[in-house]
Amino acid sequence: MTPRQRVRIERLRTWIATLVLCAAPGLAACGSDASSPTTSPAPASHTSAPTTVPPPATATAPARSTSTLAPPTVDPYAGQPLIERVEWTESQDGARLLVFPTRAGRDTTFPRAEERAWAEIRAHSPAAESPGMYDQFVCHWHWARLVQPDKPSWNLEPWRPAVGYEGTVAASCNPGGPER
Repeated sequence: MTPRQRVRIERLRTWIATLVLCAAPGLAACGSDASSPTTSPAPASHTSAPTTVPPPATATAPARSTSTLAPPTVDPYAGQPLIERVEWTESQDGARLLVFPTRAGRDTTFPRAEERAWAEIRAHSPAAESPGMYDQFVCHWHWARLVQPDKPSWNLEPWRPAVGYEGTVAASCNPGGPER
């Protein structure tokens, strides 16, 4: 197994674990404080205050591997572009920004590299800075690279609702409806 395949498998495991925790009812996961209690509403026939229920003991995140897959401490792609180009097109729903990552942009695991890539996108097209577009981009950066590592472009649409990062991930990077 190549180092690139190991990195992809580790990212996929993390993505699956996140999805499982986010989808489990009653778990305080997906960005909330897992140690804080969850609140369930009182039945409709009662006028009492909501009941506080502590999270189940199994609500902890899976242990991360301590193998050699730690993020690099030196950016192996420093000085290389992460985004090849961007292109605005029209779809049946409205404007769409096609983002074409470079090989470096597809392969990097350097912490916070997505911030550098987003700056490159905005340099190519300042109009990319609109509500919800950054969350769509980060969703593609973290998850679409794993699921479809060689997809030619990532599609960001300014007409999609801004539902926050967690909502964007829950909608498979396409809040407001599937990609058409």
